[in-house]
Amino acid sequence: MAAIANLTIDAGSSFSSDVDVLDNDGNVFSLVGYTAEGKMSKGYSETYPRVYFDITVYENDGIVTISLNPEDTIQLEDGRWVYDVQITETATGAVTRVVEGIITVYPSVSGIA
Repeated sequence: MAAIANLTIDAGSSFSSDVDVLDNDGNVFSLVGYTAEGKMSKGYSETYPRVYFDITVYENDGIVTISLNPEDTIQLEDGRWVYDVQITETATGAVTRVVEGIITVYPSVSGIA
């Protein structure tokens, strides 16, 4: 079962969050041989556009970092979004959702420079 984590993004700012991937015993899960993908959307239906996170995988540390740059976050509509992050075992194609939740996007007065 995926962990639940609710996050916030300030539009026009850099966004980054680490996802600690753990095994069933709570130990660091090796991500050697895995890829990761994460996205957010205004809703679960496929009719809603998806925003894909930039992903960095720290294989030996069991960490997936999701991020967006200010040019991306300024484009986000304020309010509630849903998101998830999945890992895929490259040898078998098995997909596991590791985290999901709500992202609240707060609007920007300043925008980006």
